Amino acid sequence: MIYILLKYLKYHWIYSLILGYFGIAIGLYLFTDIHILVPCLWKAVSGYDCPGCGLTTALIALLRLEFREAWLENPLIYMLVPLLTSLILRDFATFWRKELVEE
Repeated sequence: MIYILLKYLKYHWIYSLILGYFGIAIGLYLFTDIHILVPCLWKAVSGYDCPGCGLTTALIALLRLEFREAWLENPLIYMLVPLLTSLILRDFATFWRKELVEE
């Protein structure tokens, strides 16, 4: 399974880059309070929050099991996390089945 997971991440290298960056950035923020996340371009240009503003903060709150704080940051997190998780798992399952057929 580990072999297929590594092959999946190599095949979908963009997932690896995004997961690696966010994993390191969120880990640094959680454990050392160092903030290296990219600021919202929309908010920097216009001064107004975009619909995605607060999603990273909401995800960090979810990781800390602070459900109310996550909701207050951006309620959209409760739709996006299950949706993205199911999409990635479905894509991985398809990749896995394809790998099993090729072997």
